[in-house]
Amino acid sequence: MRLSTGVDGFDELVDGGLLRNRLYILSGPPGSGKTTFSSQFVTEGVRAGEKCLYLSMHETEEELVHDMSAYQFGFEKAAHSGKLQFRNVFDSNAKRLLKGPGGNDFSSGVKNMTNRLVSFINSREIDRLVIDSTMILQYFYPDNHEAFVQFLTSLKRVDATTLLISEMTDPTSYADEHYLAHGVIFMHNYLEGGGMHRGVQIVKMRGTSIDSNIHAIEFEDDGLHVRPEQQIQA
Repeated sequence: MRLSTGVDGFDELVDGGLLRNRLYILSGPPGSGKTTFSSQFVTEGVRAGEKCLYLSMHETEEELVHDMSAYQFGFEKAAHSGKLQFRNVFDSNAKRLLKGPGGNDFSSGVKNMTNRLVSFINSREIDRLVIDSTMILQYFYPDNHEAFVQFLTSLKRVDATTLLISEMTDPTSYADEHYLAHGVIFMHNYLEGGGMHRGVQIVKMRGTSIDSNIHAIEFEDDGLHVRPEQQIQA
């Protein structure tokens, strides 16, 4: 059984939804819709009775609720449902989870961090996980390539469907996360004809028949909408 993303029109591009308990990378430049997509993803999880965790280094819970309250897809209700947990990496609880006593020493720090994160997710039976963004690991373990690979490998072991946001601007410049993940979704935005155009592209999705063309996306009152019938050229 596949899992609905909660983003109108998107599931049609991925054979009806995402395969559960896999790691998906959501890439794209700023303003392309990554946070809105992720917020709809966890809201859909809460609506389905699932437990969700949103781990961020960019926004506080209050800021995210405020921003998403501009839409009518129910994020504020989901945030207060008790089914959606939010952690900001600068909060003391999140720092203990991600950094712990190992500090920045690679040999113990990364292993302890990944073990704690996997244990936290599995013990609390988290069904959907959003991590915003890959900069989280760079913050705790800067300039450590092996740490990043170990972190990604650990995320693939958790019993949750994970969206990992990657601040990537060039869809042809692949990084470790794109090779290691089960699926890669790229959000496009570009100026053309005096206006901003946005699109979504499924670059990779293991075990799934995909449409890899770029399809138009629009922001409406009830959130992000994908137009499967409307292909665009970036």
